[in-house]
Amino acid sequence: MVVDDHPMWRDGVARDLGEAGYLVTAAVGEGRQALRVAPAARPDVVVLDLQLPDLSGVAVIHGLRAADPGVRILMLSASGEHRDVLEAVKAGATGYLLKSAGRQEFLDAVRRTAEGDPVFTPGLAGLVLGEYRRPGRPRLTERETEVLRLVAKGLSYKQIAERLVLSHRTVQNHVQNTLGKLQMHNRAELVRYALEEGIS
Repeated sequence: MVVDDHPMWRDGVARDLGEAGYLVTAAVGEGRQALRVAPAARPDVVVLDLQLPDLSGVAVIHGLRAADPGVRILMLSASGEHRDVLEAVKAGATGYLLKSAGRQEFLDAVRRTAEGDPVFTPGLAGLVLGEYRRPGRPRLTERETEVLRLVAKGLSYKQIAERLVLSHRTVQNHVQNTLGKLQMHNRAELVRYALEEGIS
C-alpha cells in the first residue's frame, strides 16, 4: 500500500512497484483513508509519507500497527531530520528512506523491508551508537557492539559478515546474543534501541 498526498509522486511510486512485480493493493492520499482501507487491502508493506494533510505519519504508524502488528512500514520522506527518523522508528517503522533515493534504491528498500530488514538512507542511522553503558543496561562485548552498530546502519547479515570477515552464522549468533541480553525480539527493535541510545 502506498500512502502519499502528492498524486504524481503516489502514482509514480505505485507504478514503479507494479513494474517491479509487486501487487499494489491500495494507493491513498490521507492518513485516515489509509487506516480505513488497510484492513481490506491487507498490505505486507506500507510505503508511507511522513507529512500527510490530516494525520502525521507517526499517528498512521500507530494505527496501522495496532490493527496489524506484523505490517512492515517503510517511511518515504523528504525530511532527514534525526528527530523525525527517531520518532518514526520508535512508533514502529521498519525503515526510513529519503525521497531523494533513486528508483533502484527504493525498490531494494521495499524488498528488504518485506524481508523484515531495517532499511535506512545511508547516513541517517549510521554512527548513532555510543558505548552505551548506562546503569541497569546489560553490557555488550566489543564485537556485539560492533555488529549492532552495523545493524543500525542498515547492513544485512551478509554485508556485516563480509565487513568484519566473519561467517554468516557468527553474525547471526552475535545478533541473537544481543537480542537475548537486551530482551528484544527482532532487528527492528535493535535499530530502535540503537537510535534511542546513540542519537545526540
